[in-house]
Amino acid sequence: MNTPSPSHDSPAPDPSALDTVRLRRLNRWQAEGLREDLADLYVESSDAVAGEEFNDRQKFLVRLADEVKLAGFDMLVAEAAALAGCVCGFSVPRDGSWWEGFEGPLPQNLEQLTASGHVFAILETLVHPHQHAHGLARLMQERLLTDHQASLGVTLVDESARGVGRTLEGWGWREIGRIRREPDSTAVRVLVLPLGERTEDHPDGLAHNDRTQRPE
Repeated sequence: MNTPSPSHDSPAPDPSALDTVRLRRLNRWQAEGLREDLADLYVESSDAVAGEEFNDRQKFLVRLADEVKLAGFDMLVAEAAALAGCVCGFSVPRDGSWWEGFEGPLPQNLEQLTASGHVFAILETLVHPHQHAHGLARLMQERLLTDHQASLGVTLVDESARGVGRTLEGWGWREIGRIRREPDSTAVRVLVLPLGERTEDHPDGLAHNDRTQRPE
């Protein structure tokens, strides 16, 4: 899992600036065919330390090669004159394995949403720091989650990525805890984006979204 990088993005989409941007879905084979362009976008959109760009680029390519193999993987890219952004993720398995390493008890409503197949994990969010890309990261995330009829979006954010966390929280994401994937690894923040209706029974929105309910 990788921290999304919407650090160059504005809090809300600018419709006029996005008129020239076209959104396109890619399957895993198409994503692999675009891997070099995606790696370039990763370097251009991240705040890499000078001299580390090559290593960061290679790490991204290795990570992408693993991500495209995940069941339920999907990617959305934004194109203008060139590749402007991308967001990718996968449908969280119903068996609850994605939550392994969660510190403390997992809220029951998250278990229920996972078991029903209504949780989608965002793995990467990249946006080129061009003027026309303002608001693009948020737009792409929302479109991908809507396309998968998710009731809950989930992503992982490194503790050190304070700016990323603040940006996501400004879009409605909220922290629910931390996950430690390996015994010796550092725990990362778990952020969720509830997409269900806020009701008296579910004021947090952590319920099935009837408007996007998938047939069983």
